[in-house]
Amino acid sequence: MASDVWARVKRRLRAELGEDIFASWFGRLELDSVVEGCAYLTVPTRFLKSWIESHYADRVLAVYRSEAGDVGRISIGVRNTLGRDPAAQRRTSEAPRTTPTASMAMPSMTSEIKSPSMASAHEDRSESGDLGGAPLDSRLTFDSFIVGRSNALAHAAADRVAHAQNGQAIYNPLYLHAGVGLGKTHLLHAIGHEVRAQGRRVIYLTADRFMYGFVASLKAQTSLAFKERLRGIDLLVIDDVQFIQGKQIQQEFGHTLNALIDAGRQIVIAADRPPADLENLDERVRSRLAGGLVVEVSALDEALRTSILTTRIDALKTIHPTFEVGSSVIAYVARAITANGRDLEGAVNRLLAHATLTSSAITLETAETAIRDLVRNREPKRVKIEDIQKLVASRYNVSRSDILSERRTAAVVRPRQIAMYLSKVLTLRSLPEIGRRFGGRDHTTVLHAVRKIEKALGEDHALSDEVELLKRMLQE
Repeated sequence: MASDVWARVKRRLRAELGEDIFASWFGRLELDSVVEGCAYLTVPTRFLKSWIESHYADRVLAVYRSEAGDVGRISIGVRNTLGRDPAAQRRTSEAPRTTPTASMAMPSMTSEIKSPSMASAHEDRSESGDLGGAPLDSRLTFDSFIVGRSNALAHAAADRVAHAQNGQAIYNPLYLHAGVGLGKTHLLHAIGHEVRAQGRRVIYLTADRFMYGFVASLKAQTSLAFKERLRGIDLLVIDDVQFIQGKQIQQEFGHTLNALIDAGRQIVIAADRPPADLENLDERVRSRLAGGLVVEVSALDEALRTSILTTRIDALKTIHPTFEVGSSVIAYVARAITANGRDLEGAVNRLLAHATLTSSAITLETAETAIRDLVRNREPKRVKIEDIQKLVASRYNVSRSDILSERRTAAVVRPRQIAMYLSKVLTLRSLPEIGRRFGGRDHTTVLHAVRKIEKALGEDHALSDEVELLKRMLQE
């Protein structure tokens, strides 16, 4: 079946390109149909379409042909403009592939959203190739942000930046990192609202929008104007910076950071990991990001989850006066759902649907049924390569610098190979990324180490027990 072939293609792309690159560019690439030797693929944005066609089309085709010999070409379309109609997609795809051209005029980057009613206009301009910044969500303000122990420092830092006297840049850049749904994007929008209310120039961009704007400006030969507009603002807010890809784009991003910081302009960045773990970013950019204030928003504790649920339920009561949720049910949901705030929001919506559609009271039993799909087992601890290196070094009485060095003595080589093996099996990092973290080694060196340890584990029971112990120590 075509779907089975496509699943194999995606698995091979993931293995060849690494988890980070695959997640950034191919996670949302889907197969629509295969007709007359052509595989019709779709992505959600024009930027992804343009980037994959420019950088990875040949790779995707080569992998596809190795899995399905009857496929001789691929065509990439945009889902949100083509819908799910394969016929419509083919009609569009058969036209010559296009990229942004000089007709895509770049509007002023400083014309940030003036009111919620303008959001749709900005979205439309973005899809047509213009870049006016992403709209700020009117709901995401400091007033609607619920503060708890896990996010108090991040909230305080964001508030200080937003209300800095005379617009003076502090903690520059402010770098917030957290997992999904823990509130970092909420704080970015809240800062943007406050600074904009002071009459200062603000632009909020996702990594996708920054990359799309830069690529479009290069195609249109307006890159100088793009840079000047971006650097002529008072506050730059960039979300999901971990997705910024491409050497030239990263260089421009680094130049922009330097120009704004040197000019005393405020920068606020959010990502899903600290700067040191952004292995796809240039080292100088990582250093610049780490030079400001780096704050982690940690997992929501039970008290904060209870506050979020109570606040959301109270807000819904103003619209649905009969919507009543007892304290015991709120306590149960707060204990059961531990992942993030978005799941808590989903839980409240499910409880509301049950109450309004069935006209019955919310009990513990009905709550358990309503949120069953949101209850997750505890996620495994995220293991870092640095932690692996430190533990292995300590276990084998060598230093971490020895493991990263060029030394080839037996006392160093075996611990280094074990550390590389553990990095491959306990993290999502690709072989090239692991090699870079081990003193800039080539991915073939890492592959050799992994294979050698795998073979040794099958022959040496003492080594197998030792490696299993290291795994448990790292995962606990």
